[in-house]
Amino acid sequence: MDTLRASRHLSIHIDRSVADVYAYASDPANLPAWALGLGGSIERIDGQWVAESAPMGRVVVTFVAANDLGVLDHDVTLPSGETVHNPLRVIADGTGSEVVFTLRRSPGMTDTEFQRDADMVAADLRRLKQLLESTTTD
Repeated sequence: MDTLRASRHLSIHIDRSVADVYAYASDPANLPAWALGLGGSIERIDGQWVAESAPMGRVVVTFVAANDLGVLDHDVTLPSGETVHNPLRVIADGTGSEVVFTLRRSPGMTDTEFQRDADMVAADLRRLKQLLESTTTD
């Protein structure tokens, strides 16, 4: 396998409807509560969502347009100007949902770095599950 183009699909079942999961996860204001890889804060500045990320610095997060397909793909533009595309889906899984994040290996990334990123994404997905399963809809 070409390690420069390797991807890993990380997923988790959440005992909430696709609509509930999508509504929560698609709101960038909720990112600091569950997506710690993007940092502990995010704010809307000049029409863009800007996060302060300890490992990356100030990044811009841009989600695809709202849709009925459960697509939550988002781009993270790094301080260098490089943009990282992050495929993210919410799909029906019985009466609940499965959230699937496709982690792409960056050129030059070591096995250890790729595993560290996978572990961080898995932890983010577990936080999302915990948050959504511990709350109820109105």
